[in-house]
Amino acid sequence: MTGEPNLLGDYVRARRELVTPEQAGIPVLGVRRVPGLRREEVAMLAGISADYYLRLEQGRDRNPSVQVLESLARVLRLDDDATAYLLNLGAGTPRRRRRRPRRETVPPGIAQLVATLSLPALVEGRYFDVLAANALATALSPRLAAGANRLRDVFLDPAEKDLHPDWESAAAGMVAGFRESVGADTDDPRVIELVGELSLASPRFSRIWARHDVTACEGASKHIDHPQVGGLSLNRERLGIAGTAGQTLVIFHPDPGTDSAERLALLASATRTPAAPRGITGEQAGDPAARPRAGRAD
Repeated sequence: MTGEPNLLGDYVRARRELVTPEQAGIPVLGVRRVPGLRREEVAMLAGISADYYLRLEQGRDRNPSVQVLESLARVLRLDDDATAYLLNLGAGTPRRRRRRPRRETVPPGIAQLVATLSLPALVEGRYFDVLAANALATALSPRLAAGANRLRDVFLDPAEKDLHPDWESAAAGMVAGFRESVGADTDDPRVIELVGELSLASPRFSRIWARHDVTACEGASKHIDHPQVGGLSLNRERLGIAGTAGQTLVIFHPDPGTDSAERLALLASATRTPAAPRGITGEQAGDPAARPRAGRAD
């Protein structure tokens, strides 16, 4: 076991520290020196010995029964997504030799669908990379473009942060969704690289990641402060793409007849009608020979 990450132990310890004695029905007497529940308290509430729980947390026992894991999930107040994640961590599946991850490729039919949709749409990969996006999605946010990574942009790009009035909640939800997406594969080289980069560059990401929150990525309402058209309240739908390893089709749409619908239509109209370069007439803009040649910026 030496050298292997202690995913199960790290998870239950992180979640233990988030449950208060009051939530667990434990009377508080005197000053407590630890955040959340003590190991002995978790063990008592789960119906297991304190020594056995200590072995689980320290990684000396990595194959608990389903009954033990479900008892821990109850004590740690885990929801269905987090419980499924805990059960996966404790499954004890032998580790396979990790192969170099294959490049994520969007199915041609999905790529064509994204390009032709009249709503902002993109394809997101397992690591929250943007694999494809249409022009209206990029108009909604320049970071919604192929080659970008949603986690990196949300935490490290100030312009992306400014788009989200509920950034704290959005950021926490994205991290929880990322952990659910990668599951127990936190030793995946791409996950290690991305988590390491963000942990060094963003203390906020590091704190959220340490909580071990897990949430399934589902549809939700999104609020965006767009610099050109103003506030937008959009519904975000997430649809799994069959035949892929975790790719998701993401579509944003407003409620009909709302101000957001009018503003999105205005943004779409501007996207379909590119403005001519400054200082050039409409006739010149349509004549390739009349356009200035691109030169090196000094």
